[in-house]
Amino acid sequence: MSDTLPALAFAGIGLMGLPMGRRLLAAGFPLSIWNRNPAKCEPLVDAGAGVVNHPGDLCREADIVMLCLADTAAVREVVFGPGGIAEQGLPGQLLVDFSSCEPAATRAMAAELEARCGMRWVDAPVSGGTPGAEAGTLAIMAGGAAEDIERLRPILAHLGQRLTRMGEVGAGQVTKVCNQMIVACNALVIAEVVALAERAGVDAGLIAPALAGGFADSKPLQILAPQMAESRFEPVKWHVRTLLKDLDTAVKLSREQGSSTPLSGLAAQLMRLHGSQGNLERDPATLVELYRGEDEA
Repeated sequence: MSDTLPALAFAGIGLMGLPMGRRLLAAGFPLSIWNRNPAKCEPLVDAGAGVVNHPGDLCREADIVMLCLADTAAVREVVFGPGGIAEQGLPGQLLVDFSSCEPAATRAMAAELEARCGMRWVDAPVSGGTPGAEAGTLAIMAGGAAEDIERLRPILAHLGQRLTRMGEVGAGQVTKVCNQMIVACNALVIAEVVALAERAGVDAGLIAPALAGGFADSKPLQILAPQMAESRFEPVKWHVRTLLKDLDTAVKLSREQGSSTPLSGLAAQLMRLHGSQGNLERDPATLVELYRGEDEA
């Protein structure tokens, strides 16, 4: 362990985890990592990270264990499955979950982890995509004890431009659901706009610069509209399946809270339709293909 910096561990070296890990190493933190596919760890190993064989081994020397995984089921498996974090976690260690998970499941897992090994949980989902992860400009919305989040603040400053405590455990995940409702609905209407402009004879490549700075402007508009207009779907920077998973979480949460979310419910069905056509692993920019004629798709 370092005398000055806390030792960190990271599980989930994917589209987001890889650039986040790079930034932590560049900041000088000792870092141990685990990923289901070990080959994905190689860039971080080359940068100085150590690899462990099982998720639980991350707890051996780390003060803080971070997760960035696909969904609630993946988080549960890494924490509570055989060889998982719960088997080796210790009081005083923190688990920080950057994944987007169901809020109720997050609260239940946090309570179980603390009961089993004394390790406390902070849910800290992020927004900003791979560009934000690479630049260290993510927006981080956190749920957990105030003292735990303050302990994390100087570390997470290397990953994000903003860390906001939203409340107790689970509050970060509720906030991420709200974020994804806005993002997904925005992506779908941008796809409608681009396809409509094309059919009406307008250069859809001019939509984003024309609307920049106006009330319709947004980061999704500036990123997605040019990609859609150019049919530029590679490299994949995020996945349709991720937006679909988050919309399904939003609909489930709305049922649990007795709240009405009709637009997000429709967005989930449109996203599911697009995904069912072989697009789950493709970039959401491909949503424009839902609205183009077959001759243009």
